[in-house]
Amino acid sequence: MKLFNYSKYKDVRWDNEILGYISQIHEFKGRLSNIELKNKSKVNKLVDIAKIQSTEASNKIEGIVTTSTRIKQILNNKTTPKNRDEKEILGYRDVLNIIHENYEYIPLKSSYILQLHGELYKYSEKSIGGKFKNVQNYITETKADGSSFIRFQPLEPFKTPEAMERLCEEFNITSSKFDVDPLILIPIFILDFLCIHPFNDGNGRMSRLLTLLLLYKFDYSIGKFISIEKIIEETKDKYYDALQISSIGWMENNNNPTEFIKYMLSVILKAYRDFDTRAKSLIENKSKALTQVQDSINTKLGKFTKSEIVALCPTLSETTIERCLKQLLNSGTIQKHGERKSTFYTKTNK
Repeated sequence: MKLFNYSKYKDVRWDNEILGYISQIHEFKGRLSNIELKNKSKVNKLVDIAKIQSTEASNKIEGIVTTSTRIKQILNNKTTPKNRDEKEILGYRDVLNIIHENYEYIPLKSSYILQLHGELYKYSEKSIGGKFKNVQNYITETKADGSSFIRFQPLEPFKTPEAMERLCEEFNITSSKFDVDPLILIPIFILDFLCIHPFNDGNGRMSRLLTLLLLYKFDYSIGKFISIEKIIEETKDKYYDALQISSIGWMENNNNPTEFIKYMLSVILKAYRDFDTRAKSLIENKSKALTQVQDSINTKLGKFTKSEIVALCPTLSETTIERCLKQLLNSGTIQKHGERKSTFYTKTNK
């Protein structure tokens, strides 16, 4: 029988990497609260960008895609979905908004998770929304030669409802005692949720929405301003590796969640760092757009796109950013690659 015993983690001596992550996140959390309090109207410009990026990235991880233009139109109610993917994207938008606006009133209970899943599939022709799985699902992996194999077999369907009840109950009991840091408990809960894999479809997206919900509940509101889902999408190989390592021995109650905790903490910390960079740019309101664009480019490693710089410079118009990129191209500071939708840039070694 699968057991959930979160109280045991109060006695674990975590390594310096995990303690370092937690310490830095706590520091950035205080800084975010201070910045938000003093500059609310300015930093709120980041909210709409984060919603678009979160919706696009979380669905993209699962192969659910449409164009960036369509994403923006769907999220702003300027169009109706025209295919299955866009209907599921619209559902994700709705659940994301529900969590952003109502997290205080959404308890971590199995019944509420079912409701959120129902909202996720509200526009879909699938009849699986708001229902636990009724067939066994498998986590498969594809080899380089195209063949696939079963990497992990989640919990059986008939055990799922009870397991979800116990999982939520255990998290609530342990978190209410405040003797295990929520930043430890949240990744462990998400890991267990993914190992149960309670739905026929939508498990990955629900896990990211639940991550946001739980962070909100413990006053880590970074997901409001910076897309955690986008950071996961950009590092999804590390995400899957950490999940695989931490799920070994899960069914036998013998798994070690350390790697998944480290991965999730690294994602949360990066989100806070990104906020710090973007908030400073907003608050300082640099007079020279070129300097602002160049500073944003300096935060990027490897290739980057115009849309990424637009997201990093929310106070600048797209036309202004295009002009700045042209100036940097002419000066040899950056190089352009590809054409049209495939265009990206790299920094030179000057």
